[in-house]
Amino acid sequence: MSDQADDIDSLDLSERFRASGEARGLVADDIDFGDDEDEPEGDDLDEEDDDYDDEDDDLEDASEDDVDLAVAIYREDGAPVAQALTYEVANDLDELIAQLRRMPGDSGAIGLVSLVEEIFVIVRVRGATVQVLLSDATAAYDWPIARDIADFLGEEDLPDPDEEDETVPLGDLDLLADQGITSFEMTRICEDVEESSDQLLLQLADQIRFGPQVRKVVEASFS
Repeated sequence: MSDQADDIDSLDLSERFRASGEARGLVADDIDFGDDEDEPEGDDLDEEDDDYDDEDDDLEDASEDDVDLAVAIYREDGAPVAQALTYEVANDLDELIAQLRRMPGDSGAIGLVSLVEEIFVIVRVRGATVQVLLSDATAAYDWPIARDIADFLGEEDLPDPDEEDETVPLGDLDLLADQGITSFEMTRICEDVEESSDQLLLQLADQIRFGPQVRKVVEASFS
C-alpha cells in the first residue's frame, strides 16, 4: 500500500488533472489550468474604464447661442420671483441644483432650461429633495445636462433616437403637481413637437402664474 501511495504522490498536478479529465471524456487542452493569458491586465481594465468615460466626454457643451433660457422661479413671501441663471447650468446638473439651493424660496426653487428650441429641463429643489424632468430622453445622446439627468436617475436603457418616433420624457412628471400641472398635462407638454421648447416653458410659467416674471427675465437676458 505504501508503494502505491508513493507512486500517486509522485504524479505532478497536471498529470492528475489529465487523468481526471480523460475519465470524464476531456483532454488536457479542454482543462483550464489557471493560465491568465486571456485575462485583461490592470492596464487593460483601466483602458476599458477610460473608454466608458470617453463616451461621456464626447458630448459637446451647449454654447450661449444654444441656450434659449435658463431661469429660476420661486415665491418669496408669497410673491412670484424669476431670476436668470448662469449659462453653466445648461451643461451641468450639479451646478443647476447648487444655484437653485441658494434661492431664498418659501418652498424651494424651480429651474427652467431650454436648449436649441428642441428640449427642456425642469429641476425642482426643496431642501434635500431634488426632482428632475427631461422633455426628451434621446437628448441624453446629444447634451451634457441631459446625460447628467439620465445618470442622476440611474437610467441606462435609453430609447434609440433612430428607432423612436415619439418624444419620450424622462424623470418625474409629477414634479409640479402641487402647482396644478398633472402628470398627464406634463406629458402632453413634453410631447408637443409643434411648439418650440422655450415657448412650452413660457406657457408652463403662465399656467403656474410666473409668466410675466419669467418673460421679463428672458427678454432682458436671453434675447
